[in-house]
This record gives sequence, C-alpha cells and structure tokens, in this order.
Amino acid sequence: MSNRITIKVTGVPEHFNLPWHLAREEGAFAQEGIDVQWQDAPGGTGAMMQALQSGEADVAIALTEGVVASIVKGTAARIVQVFVQSPLTWGIHVAANSGFRQLEDLRRRRFAISRPTSGSHLMAFVLAQQKGWDSSGIAFVEVGGMEGARQALAQEEADAFMWEKFMTKPIVDQGEFRRIGEIDTPWPCFVVAVRNEVLESKGEAVQRMLRVVNQYAADFKQRADALPLISKGFHLSEEDAASWLSKTEWGDGQPVDKGMLLKVMQTLQELGAIDQSSAVEAIFVQQ
Repeated sequence: MSNRITIKVTGVPEHFNLPWHLAREEGAFAQEGIDVQWQDAPGGTGAMMQALQSGEADVAIALTEGVVASIVKGTAARIVQVFVQSPLTWGIHVAANSGFRQLEDLRRRRFAISRPTSGSHLMAFVLAQQKGWDSSGIAFVEVGGMEGARQALAQEEADAFMWEKFMTKPIVDQGEFRRIGEIDTPWPCFVVAVRNEVLESKGEAVQRMLRVVNQYAADFKQRADALPLISKGFHLSEEDAASWLSKTEWGDGQPVDKGMLLKVMQTLQELGAIDQSSAVEAIFVQQ
C-alpha cells in the first residue's frame, strides 16, 4: 500500500457512483497502483466543491452546473471528463400533507437547498426560467442535504425541495413527500472535477484511475448483479432500478465538449447564478 498513489475522491452516495465502489471492492484501482480513498458527500455538489477548495478531496464527481459555477467563482479545479452523459431527472417535492398540488403553487415560495451553488439551488433557477417566473421572488432555505430537507418540509420551514427522482422515491412511496413535477438538466449531469494541484502532481495517476472506472461504468449494465445492487443499496424495487438504469448513460472518457460548457455558463449567467464571466478554457482540461 505504501507504494500506491493516494487519491481522495468524493461523490454523492447514489447509484450513479456504483462503478467507483465496485472498482474499489474488486481491487481494480489497486492493480493500477492507486489507493482510491472514497468520501461520501450527502450534502451534494456544494459540499464537494468546498472539499476540493480546502484540499480535503482531490477529485469530485459532481453536478455539471454546480462545478461550472464553483470554478467560475474561484475554486482551483478543472473538469477532466463527463462521468454521466445522460441528464439528471430532478423530482420537485413538497410535504405530502401540504396544500401544494401543482408547480404553479410554488411561485414565490421557499425552496430548500443543500448549499449555495449546489444543484438543488441552481435547478430552482432553471425551473423558474422554464415556468416564466421572476427568479428574484424565490426564497432559499439552506438545509445541508436530504435529511435537512425532510426536517424543513415537515416543520414548514421550507415549501419545496428538488432532488434526484429515484433517490427520493422511497420517501415519496412512504407518504412523507409528494412529487408534483419533474425537470431534467439540459446537459450531461455529472462531471469529474480535479484540483489543479492534483492535476499537476498526480495527473497521470488520475488518468489511470479514470480509465478503470470508465471501463466499470461501460460494463455495468451487462453485470448480472446490476439490478440487485441498485435495488438493495438504494431501497428501490427492481422495477424502479431497471427504469433508472435504462435512462442512465455513463461517459466514456472522451474530451469534454466545449460547446456544452458554454451552454451551461450562458444559462447560469442568464439565471443570475453567476455574475462574472470566465474563459471557458479555464474550466476544463483540453485534450
């Protein structure tokens, strides 16, 4: 172990990251001389970008819009690849016993968010744009993550919460949340962001690590145990697990599409989520 290169990786405790866990458990990173130290980030993208900035993490698998916003605002990291190519389907949730029945009821209401510039924050702006609402009328209540949101909605400290549809489905099924709408990200949902210092000191090891996890991701749908792993690990029926898996496409390690990042930046600026411009070349690693 002492000769291995240590890389601290953080990601949400969600089904998207199963290829990382399987590669670790089956020793695939170790065979490449890499010790991947995984850190769950239940607080989401905002927490992960803070971990990158502080040096607590070297690599983050985080939401595209949150990573772009964070780097534009000064986080010393770059995007090296798309990890999940398909969009993220956000469920728009309210407390099941609330009077909110349709999306229009949420105009000028309080949205629980995990952290500023997190996906739950930025997608509320996207929702407002799509619905033609004045985004300045939305109030935000910072709750730290899923558990904080459950408490905030139950205690009527917030009115709505947006989170990945399948991760919240068990809470909907048990009658705590009611989902009154859905919204897809208009771009690939997860990217791999790496601290600049790590790119300089461990860049080759990072590339080897990504080759391993990309192969696991490419093979995941063919695994006989894929559905049981998702179902058991995330409290979903196998039917729900199959539905999620059918809609999910991982990236294949190809260079990041500059046009996609420009679209994200333009959207964030239009929404007022970022107020400064930045050269897109400063956001990603060009290959």
